[in-house]
Amino acid sequence: MTHALIGGIGLTVLDVYDQRPGPDGMQAGCAHIHAITDEAYFGLSGSGAIELHDPERGYRRVAIEPGSFVQFSAGTLHRSISVDHCRVLAIMGNSGLPERGDARIYFGPEIDAEPARYEEARALVSTGLEGGLKRRDLSAVAYAGLMRLWETDRPAYARELERFLAVHRGTLASRTATMAEAIERGPLRQATTAFRRLAAATVTPQAEHWALADARVSYGMCGVLRQIDDFRPG
Repeated sequence: MTHALIGGIGLTVLDVYDQRPGPDGMQAGCAHIHAITDEAYFGLSGSGAIELHDPERGYRRVAIEPGSFVQFSAGTLHRSISVDHCRVLAIMGNSGLPERGDARIYFGPEIDAEPARYEEARALVSTGLEGGLKRRDLSAVAYAGLMRLWETDRPAYARELERFLAVHRGTLASRTATMAEAIERGPLRQATTAFRRLAAATVTPQAEHWALADARVSYGMCGVLRQIDDFRPG
């Protein structure tokens, strides 16, 4: 029912992984990228940061605290950091499409070169929280290498970002139909409804209201997720 949210967005309450530090000493999620979907964070509680990378502007770190807001576009490599139990509301375009195939975790060029190794690493989370943390740790090792490029060789850093995005775009062909359906059911349908109301100059009240049911818990790229996608008549 994610597509029922206003504007066809996706909403997820995210607690950034802070169960234990990664190999770099940071309590953080996996660095990853979206090919076509924009995202934003609204700080709910605690404190943290989001680290952002793109070939045009390079690396920057944006602090997150209650009430703060940061938005970033598709093609931006990003990693969530928890300083003190960081909880955010993650707002994603396209009905939360990144959780359904529009995201790729950064494990570095060696793992990207072997699709089977990438899938094995990505699937570590299937064992639950500990698997999610192991996956985060693997990403953190590769991410440290990317940060070394930022510090020592900016042209090589930019080439690595471009390489990674190109790899991800090259894997999307098999998921295009599924992603197109999610966009059509979510933002496109909501926009079509808005234009229909505008043309009719009237609004038909909904016969039902909807109340949020208990959101299911899962272990995502950034942390513990409670995706708002389960509704019931209320």
